[in-house]
Amino acid sequence: MISIFRILVLFFLLGTPVASWAQDLKIMTVTREPFSMLERGEETGFSMDLWAEVAKDLGWTYEVVRVDGFADMLSAVSDGEADAAVANISITSSREAVMDFSQPIFESGLQIMAPADGGTVSIWSAILSSDLLLAIAAAFAILFGGGMLMWHFERRYQDYFDLTVREAMFPAFWWALNLVVNGGFEERQPRSPLGRVFGVFMVISSLFVVSIFVARITAVLTVDAIQSQVTNIGDLYGKTIGTVDGSTAAGFLERRDLDFAGYANPQELIAAFESDDVDVVVFDAPILAYYAANDGRGRARVVGKLFVPENYGIALQSGSQLAEPINQSLLRLREDGTYDSIHRKWFGTSN
Repeated sequence: MISIFRILVLFFLLGTPVASWAQDLKIMTVTREPFSMLERGEETGFSMDLWAEVAKDLGWTYEVVRVDGFADMLSAVSDGEADAAVANISITSSREAVMDFSQPIFESGLQIMAPADGGTVSIWSAILSSDLLLAIAAAFAILFGGGMLMWHFERRYQDYFDLTVREAMFPAFWWALNLVVNGGFEERQPRSPLGRVFGVFMVISSLFVVSIFVARITAVLTVDAIQSQVTNIGDLYGKTIGTVDGSTAAGFLERRDLDFAGYANPQELIAAFESDDVDVVVFDAPILAYYAANDGRGRARVVGKLFVPENYGIALQSGSQLAEPINQSLLRLREDGTYDSIHRKWFGTSN
């Protein structure tokens, strides 16, 4: 009897810390649509709804503390200031070194978000490109120089060119421009020997000038159209990329030597995308998909395949006694269909 009594006492003592600790838990979170949000004063989102079901299943009470930064949320857990953190928290080796995680609650990864129009290039953007503007300026200079040279040859042979240098500038340029565009200028054919030779040279040259000009515009449109399309990681080079500082996406871009603009949170990142401060966004796939399907409908599209697969979990203090009951509860919620119901609510499909 004594041994059985001792066993029961020991069991009670071992169970007491979890039971007492599980009252009024301090849960950290951060706004990450659609995983954690505050709407009309209520905590909602996929992760927050799932946590509410876990707490209900285990009979736990808790308070939610919402912070602005992801790092603030995680440090509160790792420093022992909070019992758990719930949001879209990727399970990584570096984080596992300073805290514990529940079993995965969501399968995710990184993806690319680009403008919905694919960065369509207009003919005006091609014409106003710097290299094409330089080519146009060079063409105008050649036309002006050719026209003035013809004035020099013809000024004593026909009235049209019988002008002073200042007076002849525009008529000479106009003559050369019409020659290139129309392939000739019948009523003002060159009459001097040098003028006729030079006129033939300009007519033949004009064919090449027009062809090169048209080909140049076509090439700029084609190249820009190809470069504007982003479909995979390889297309990111040369683009202005945006992501969230300290995220797994930021770490991935750094490993690939891809320059990026870092933002404090997804809200600032999306604002930069909407104002065209960045060409593309690299971040957590479900967050980008949620934005593209809701606020970003018609303006953004998620492209390419999922890369850097990762799992989200509930972050816990290192050695936390909450881990085992949480994991058991998550298994029960998957078995009884609660998890699938929450997943359908936020993503339209079961996991």
